Amino acid sequence: MSSSPLTATPSPLLPAKSKKPPSPHPLLSYLPHCTTLRALAQLHAAAVKAGLQAHPAFVTRLLTLCTDQGAATRAHLAYARQVFDRIPHPGDVVWYNTLLRGYARGGGAGEAARVFVRMMEEGVAPDTYTFVSLLKACAAARAGEEGRQAHGVAVKAGAAEHEYVVPTLINMYAECGDARAARVMFDRMDGECVVSYNAMITAAVRSSRPGEALVLFREMQAKGLKPTSVTLISVLSACGLLGALELGRWIHEYIRKIRLDSLVKVNTALIDMYAKCGSLEDAIGVFQDMESRDKQAWSVMIVAYANHGYGREAISMFEEMKKQGIKPDDVTFLGVLYACSHSGMVSEGLQYFDSMQEHGIVPGIKHYGCVTDLLARSGQLERAYNFIDELPIKPTAILWRTLLSACGGHGDVDMGKRVFERIMELDDSHGGDYVIFSNLCANTGRWEEMNMVRKLMSEKGVVKVPGCSSIEIDNMVHEFFSGDGRHPHSQEARRMVDEVIEQLKLVGYVPNTSHVFHVEMGEEEKATSLRYHSEKLAISFGLLNTSPGSTLRIVKNLRVCPDCHSMAKFVSMVFNRRIILRDLNRFHHFEDGVCSCGDYW
Repeated sequence: MSSSPLTATPSPLLPAKSKKPPSPHPLLSYLPHCTTLRALAQLHAAAVKAGLQAHPAFVTRLLTLCTDQGAATRAHLAYARQVFDRIPHPGDVVWYNTLLRGYARGGGAGEAARVFVRMMEEGVAPDTYTFVSLLKACAAARAGEEGRQAHGVAVKAGAAEHEYVVPTLINMYAECGDARAARVMFDRMDGECVVSYNAMITAAVRSSRPGEALVLFREMQAKGLKPTSVTLISVLSACGLLGALELGRWIHEYIRKIRLDSLVKVNTALIDMYAKCGSLEDAIGVFQDMESRDKQAWSVMIVAYANHGYGREAISMFEEMKKQGIKPDDVTFLGVLYACSHSGMVSEGLQYFDSMQEHGIVPGIKHYGCVTDLLARSGQLERAYNFIDELPIKPTAILWRTLLSACGGHGDVDMGKRVFERIMELDDSHGGDYVIFSNLCANTGRWEEMNMVRKLMSEKGVVKVPGCSSIEIDNMVHEFFSGDGRHPHSQEARRMVDEVIEQLKLVGYVPNTSHVFHVEMGEEEKATSLRYHSEKLAISFGLLNTSPGSTLRIVKNLRVCPDCHSMAKFVSMVFNRRIILRDLNRFHHFEDGVCSCGDYW
């Protein structure tokens, strides 16, 4: 952020020497033809020699070319700034707005603030376009503090209530994670504005409140506001988060009706929605029907295959993408690495990770996480530990957490203790870490350490996130929480769980109590503690309220436990149901007593 606050006191405009601007020059006509920064710089040099460096038309066109959406690279913005800074006393608000618009596209909140401060110091009055661009720059950079300062200046300037500024303020607060401030601005809004609804819907989705996003969408429809592609992309994301397939299909039909189904970004959102709702077939159908596909569409499809456990298909698509001449990006490689990790393809995954440099891509924390998971899942725990420890960047708690989870799966308590200690140095507030390590201690008979970890968890006031599973029935999403009766039909679901388990026991189902670690509990009590997990409640409620043979689609907020995984396999066989369960890590397709993950999750 600039050393000067946005609220700097404006200084009087210094009197400029009156000088008649140079008359139009033939060089101006060549500006639009400069397709590279080098060509632009050469023409600029010629213009300086011709005395055009202060010509309003020349400066405006030059700044516009450098900040245009298609050319606003960092190098172009830096060049535009150099041109601007060499003007002794820039007094044209258009020049400031043009430069601010470039920073809004490039996410340079600090630079935008410095330009705005100079504008105030030069005594140039900002207009609504100034504040719109400044707030967009803050939003793009997630610069909440700068955004709040800009809001304050807009209030003082009397621009904060303008019809263009209000939606931008809502979007800025939403992008910066201040949902409450965004809501306050939205509720104060006069009239009905599609852009403001879009900002609020997007904010709800990004802050993991998909239900609120759908309520806003229905409210928007009730007011007769026509949704844009931005609206529909966000609503599709909400459907994906909820696993609301039928609602997603309805929106797909609506998209066809209003003829937005030719837009690449909308189709990409449809692929993502269908994949997250468990319908890989529909996702593939949308992808195959696309007339043109960009890098993002290919990447989303690769990630979809990876999430559903189709590692070979994901890699095949990646190779086809390269054959089509489309250069992969960091998201594409994330999908490929994820596919390798969840399919046990260790050597392939490491090769693809090494090849990222060939494509000029610097690995990020998520790529490192995939490699950690790749090694850890395959049992190479020590190698995974060294991999994290030797990273060129500071490891996050999430990376160590990935390894801790694998330690639990492989029963390595010594490595688990080393990893747990590393996590505590970075983040001691995550309940799942304590649970995994305490269970690992209990599973290996280290009761004293287990009690110590649980005592530590209690002292710090850390609680385990409750398991929650949802199922969509007749366009309504039903949520069930493990062990409690929040849902109005929870007792009905519990009775169905009892009936289902009794039927499953007749064909060999035995509750898997290996992950229930309570010394005072007997086997029967342990089985009872597992009985009403959220997955079982959702599956049983689905059996009770859907037609025989129909597919059950479940979304779980945590990793599915071994007992629920076993139960789902038996249900798919005994009740002749296909069950698609999305947990925190991946999709599980249960059919005829078998899971697509091959019990490798």
